[in-house]
Amino acid sequence: MSTPPRRAARALPSAAELAAGVMAGDRTALSRAVTVVESTRPEHRELARELLQRLHSAPGPADRSATVRVGISGVPGVGKSTFIEALGSLLTSRGHRVGVLAVDPSSSRTGGSVLGDRTRMPRLTADPRAYVRPSPAAGTLGGVTRATAQTIPLLEAAGYDVVLVETVGVGQSEIAVAGMVDTFLLLGLARTGDQLQGIKKGVLEIADVVAINKADGDARPDAVAAAKELTAALRLVYGRGAPWLPPVLTCSALTGDDIDTVWSTVGKHRHHLGAEGLSRKRSEQQWSLAQTLVTDELLARLRRSPAVRDEQQQLRAQVVDGSLSAAAAADQLLAAFDASSRR
Repeated sequence: MSTPPRRAARALPSAAELAAGVMAGDRTALSRAVTVVESTRPEHRELARELLQRLHSAPGPADRSATVRVGISGVPGVGKSTFIEALGSLLTSRGHRVGVLAVDPSSSRTGGSVLGDRTRMPRLTADPRAYVRPSPAAGTLGGVTRATAQTIPLLEAAGYDVVLVETVGVGQSEIAVAGMVDTFLLLGLARTGDQLQGIKKGVLEIADVVAINKADGDARPDAVAAAKELTAALRLVYGRGAPWLPPVLTCSALTGDDIDTVWSTVGKHRHHLGAEGLSRKRSEQQWSLAQTLVTDELLARLRRSPAVRDEQQQLRAQVVDGSLSAAAAADQLLAAFDASSRR
């Protein structure tokens, strides 16, 4: 029995082809571009750099600074996906094009996503004016920063004027996402016994707008009480004279109540920043991203270095049996990397 011929690997499109497709609004080209940007393969990283530079230099159909970037987080069970679907559907009904990036707690081994974004947001996924994409973290916070931050300009180049970035609501992903959006929206939940349960002070400090979700039916009085409690907590966090005290609102993603109020409050925060403040914030975020990319690339080179791999074999055994300290092993690994880089 003859072996069937192997299918030839599909050639990668050029950066020029991908850029043209993205700017033309081709969803297939956009998906391929996002895949390239998220990839850790060296050939994909090189292609991604050229693609992003082309899009950065290309004149957009509109002022890219007019796009709205919003990060959305909250405690587990707060209803982030339902909220995003309600907000996204409201915005598309008003003529906006909405891109959604859901930062997934993906496997550190396979990079596979575990959240079914297309099943969690079925209405928005089927909306032709929306684009929903999981943005896998691949087990690393750096992965969140690099992949997600570089996917945002792809969506904007494709004509999406609102980009919503959802975090999983655990670990440090909120801090990473807050560093790549204009407004960070924190969703809270009433009826938790302690209204502040699950919301850390650090997250409150980066929130620009807070909304207590599920404020409908019999739960509405509890939601209003939670909003008042959070407002008092925020006054303590920010102190008197703060230029912007994050407003605490109530809404219901299930019924759609006051979702438009939350959106208009996002607009108020944007107005508070002003054109100059928004430009400065995005510029600082880009420089922070540049530093993250340097760190990310250095770690990748360290892992790929044959000299480091060879040295690891011997050093690991010495650290495990206690004959060598971890600090000394680290110094020797770095010395091996430095020596191989000079050759």
